[in-house]
Amino acid sequence: MSVAERVVLIAGATSASGLAAARALGGAGARVVAVGRNRNRLDALGAEVPGARVEVCDLTDEDAVAELADRVHEKEGAVDGVLHLVGGWRGGGGLAGQTDADYRILEGSLTALRHVSRAFDDDLRASEAARTAIVSSTAVARPLAGGANYAAVKAASEAWARAVAQGFAKAARDSGRPLAAASVIFRVKSLSGLEEALAQRFADLWMSEAGELNDTIVELTDPSL
Repeated sequence: MSVAERVVLIAGATSASGLAAARALGGAGARVVAVGRNRNRLDALGAEVPGARVEVCDLTDEDAVAELADRVHEKEGAVDGVLHLVGGWRGGGGLAGQTDADYRILEGSLTALRHVSRAFDDDLRASEAARTAIVSSTAVARPLAGGANYAAVKAASEAWARAVAQGFAKAARDSGRPLAAASVIFRVKSLSGLEEALAQRFADLWMSEAGELNDTIVELTDPSL
């Protein structure tokens, strides 16, 4: 198995990690759908990654995501993979400094994850080789007061990703078919310097059996250390 010819959606593709993922997936022969809010950055990605389809969408808007799914299905067909890169960091100031405004901004990542995973769940469960992944943080295992909002959102995102994994497993059992879809959590302390490693590890998920990957947590560390 490989990612070649698989339709893979990158949610939040306008970051450095999104560009690295588009390059790795496109280079491996995947049909890349890069999604983000910034048209200029998406167009730059499309120019750098030949064959990548770019889609402007606010992934925190449920109706917009439903319309995105319709466009993807019409132009590319069913989706075989999703890499969720919508995120960001706000924090500091101890527990008292964890403002509600900061939390609501961070919560957008979880909202986007919920919308995207539900919109493409049928595709992924029907695929002969589906892989999804989120990028979480080591802060989930050791939350700090100054990053409580961030750690809470990441923990909730991990819970959602694990629920996706259970849904994949249940669908396979109920249909009497081997498990073909896997939901994976990548944990990092910081993505800075790990963009290429993350991209390659995600592309390589298609080289392992779904049963080995589903509902697993993979910690990514700086390969130079």
